[in-house]
Amino acid sequence: MEMPAPNPAILARRGEVLDQLASVLPRAALITDTTELRAYECDALTAYRCLPMAVVLPGSTEEVAAVMRICHGAGVPVGPRGSGTSLAGGALPSEDAVLLGVARMREVLEVDLADRIIRVQTGITNLAVTGAVEEDGFFYAPDPSSQLACAIAGNIAMNSGGAHCLKYGVTTNNLLGVTLVQMDGTVVEMGGAHLDAAGYDLLGLVCGSEGQLGVVTEATLRILPKPEGARPVMIAFDSAEVAGACVADIIKAGVLPVAIEFMDRPCIRACEDFAKAGYPDCEALLIVEVEGAEAEIDAQLGLIGQIARRHDPVELRESRSEDESKRIWLGRKSAFGAMGNINDYMCLDGTIPVSSLPFVLRRIGEMSTEFGLDVANVFHAGDGNMHPLILFDANTPGELEKCEAFGAEILKLCVEAGGCLTGEHGVGIEKRDLMSVQFTPEDLEAQMRVKDVFDPGWLLNPAKVFPLEASAPRRAA
Repeated sequence: MEMPAPNPAILARRGEVLDQLASVLPRAALITDTTELRAYECDALTAYRCLPMAVVLPGSTEEVAAVMRICHGAGVPVGPRGSGTSLAGGALPSEDAVLLGVARMREVLEVDLADRIIRVQTGITNLAVTGAVEEDGFFYAPDPSSQLACAIAGNIAMNSGGAHCLKYGVTTNNLLGVTLVQMDGTVVEMGGAHLDAAGYDLLGLVCGSEGQLGVVTEATLRILPKPEGARPVMIAFDSAEVAGACVADIIKAGVLPVAIEFMDRPCIRACEDFAKAGYPDCEALLIVEVEGAEAEIDAQLGLIGQIARRHDPVELRESRSEDESKRIWLGRKSAFGAMGNINDYMCLDGTIPVSSLPFVLRRIGEMSTEFGLDVANVFHAGDGNMHPLILFDANTPGELEKCEAFGAEILKLCVEAGGCLTGEHGVGIEKRDLMSVQFTPEDLEAQMRVKDVFDPGWLLNPAKVFPLEASAPRRAA
């Protein structure tokens, strides 16, 4: 992936800029040592790396605003970073940029159980939000697989979802308000504790904007009462296409499980070795979870079982205990790490209509043969958010490039099937040059004009999201 050459004029001012940053931050919050900068040279898309000019770790909105004012005045780009779990290169730094991490901003600022909200600094991890309210019988619904590590800042930037987004929605459906620091240091409040804000939906613009419009330092999130009960069922098939057809029929029947997850054989094997979840021996596995009162759970699983049996499953097994349920989900949540134990891979993130699952899965299998690279499929089947893992050998010359080409064809396939390039990982640099596959030049121009309003100098997370050729005149201005 190409990144623009660093601006020599900015690099020449490095010492002056660092002195200014040191004047507004605690000593430990400014990192300039080359060895220490290595920890920030990439995010979870580790194939691409670059040392930033410096890393700043402010501890408050006020410190973020001070950093932004300095960088804005000096014309220095700023790259926002949550926990660095982005799989699309969204937090990849550039040599002439200051990387601004929110890792020190982890406080719970307010909990209001009566209004079912929690206000937090955005460096807090996804799982820690639920941890702050679970003893009171509440939880935060979006649950990415990286929820143990990923920050709310990154969840907002990429509009992350998770296994349970089928019923509860993704981040945008659970985000009520933000504190946003703009590139010039202006602090803006959007939304709040109420259900919907007056005027234009600026909050909707910010959620999913990938750090292009500002740095979100605080967030007001919706929390929900824990369900009375929940139970997953595993449905095994001897074909990925048949499993996809079963998903489509479940959705068509009007049943709304809390989650429908898909794994194929390579992923099943890796996850079973890791979690010992008792997964069946099959070509494709669905994990379908429903929740509610016991009678409601029984009724929903009964209907799902009827639908599944029309597709001749190899096995249909309900969880028999809370421990078994935890192991089933541990396996699924550990999929990316478990696959990483056995192979290099690139994880994609395309979204398609649920009815297209059988066709798309078949085509991915055919393309796997064409490119000579294996694919493991694991994804949120209920809303068609696919995560194909393309396996390759990073030590073999040319394999990464072949993997990228294969990935591009899968994402084009998603668009052709009526879907889109990303569901929750974002565009970053990974899909940047594919944006023209989904959007016309006029579409891209309209989107870039929105960035012009928030960040006229194009200093926030530049060279991401928009094709380099399309954004070049603005970045050079």
